[in-house]
Amino acid sequence: MTDWTRAHEGGCRCGQLRFRVSGAPFLTSACHCTGCQKMTGSAFSLTLTVPADAFEVTQGTPVIGGLHGPVAHHFHCDHCKSWVFTRAEGVDWFVNVRTTMLDMPDEARPFLETWTDEKLPWVETGAARSYPGNPDWNDWDALTKEYAAGL
Repeated sequence: MTDWTRAHEGGCRCGQLRFRVSGAPFLTSACHCTGCQKMTGSAFSLTLTVPADAFEVTQGTPVIGGLHGPVAHHFHCDHCKSWVFTRAEGVDWFVNVRTTMLDMPDEARPFLETWTDEKLPWVETGAARSYPGNPDWNDWDALTKEYAAGL
């Protein structure tokens, strides 16, 4: 199991954008929506949903890519264009960090998977909880408590 009592470092593919996560995530997840499939060039995106105050960019200046609208801001490295993290519009208490951008992402497996209605039929993540879209916000408290109990 990942030791979240210590900080975890990460960065983009070229290394010009670096970040630190200094607290345990609320959740780990895989998103199967077609938008994430297109942005990652893969079957899904992997996410650590971390407290905003536990996330900091330590090197470089991220730029917005992907969605540019009012729902979410996808932050990328300006040089290599890696998708590093996402902030939801009007929500300042969490940041969604791409799990694979951690220097050591191997133990942060997805607890939750979303948008399974759009997933490729051969994909299996092993996530404990699955939703055809996004979970209802009313489920958030129970999901985060269940995830934390397994840490």
